[in-house]
Amino acid sequence: MVRAVTLIRSASLSDVAEYAYAATAPADARLIFLAGACPLNEDGSTAAIGDYAGQALKAVENMRVALAAAGASLQDVINTRVLVASARQEDLVAAWKVVREAFADHDVPSTLMGVTVLGYADQLVEIEAVAAVLDS
Repeated sequence: MVRAVTLIRSASLSDVAEYAYAATAPADARLIFLAGACPLNEDGSTAAIGDYAGQALKAVENMRVALAAAGASLQDVINTRVLVASARQEDLVAAWKVVREAFADHDVPSTLMGVTVLGYADQLVEIEAVAAVLDS
């Protein structure tokens, strides 16, 4: 399957970051803008209360479902923003490790941010994403 997303790396930038620094999609790609994927169960309750990694896993799962409904997959994501309700770097890293593992070698440009609070009760993680697909 031909993918719309091309990840871009630069030898002039540090290789410490676990993601590409840029990504492109051709002009004829259909862009998919996802709402923030939250760690919510089907009944609307918050999953994995108090568990940053568990909430990241549920958010990724929900993001996969939203992408599939739009005719896409994680491999079509061009950019992410991972929001973590914490001022502690280790909490951000716990969520990031789950997201990073889910994307595997499709290491899209990403931003990892600590925030004060998120919208749902007991919510610790939210993942925003944009995807690009080529429709046949």
